[in-house]
Amino acid sequence: MTLLAIVLIVLIAFIGIVVLYIISTQRKLVNLDEMCRNAMSQISVQLNSRWDAVTDLAKTAMRYAQHESETIIKTIGERRMGTVTNAQQVGNQQNAINDIMSKLMVVREAYPELKANDMFEKVQNGTIQYEENVRMSRMVYNDCVTKINRMVRQWPSSFVAGMLNFSEREYLEVDDPMKKQHHDLNDIYGK
Repeated sequence: MTLLAIVLIVLIAFIGIVVLYIISTQRKLVNLDEMCRNAMSQISVQLNSRWDAVTDLAKTAMRYAQHESETIIKTIGERRMGTVTNAQQVGNQQNAINDIMSKLMVVREAYPELKANDMFEKVQNGTIQYEENVRMSRMVYNDCVTKINRMVRQWPSSFVAGMLNFSEREYLEVDDPMKKQHHDLNDIYGK
């Protein structure tokens, strides 16, 4: 075998390895991209379920507080978004739901017979469960974002990601600045 043949075989093998690497990396990136989309879709589904539960809560309160409940139901209709597709929309929906829930809790406190209503209590517990589901879905989404961002930023996969127009994803952040603060219980309880 001549030197030219050896160089040609090595060159073809190198090109083959590079092509296989690009194909493999593209498949991994597409897989991670789909996982992120699926996780965001799950958040959207959970938020919609939570909106439904909050609406049911307002309808339950309507027997006791007609005007307040009608106002809250109207507000729900105005603030409810169909499908969320990015981190900012998730935060906006979470804030809107929390605002509505605080209004419902004010109505609950103002009407003692509502506070004693078993159906109101059951629906309120349902909204808490949906909130937990949203929290878990947010964790799954952020895990997916970590994986795809790692592939997009690390070399040599960053080269393939750039060629194929994959970019970093935005993390879901804590939506309430007060939740970020750590409270020292000794200060709170004076010990």
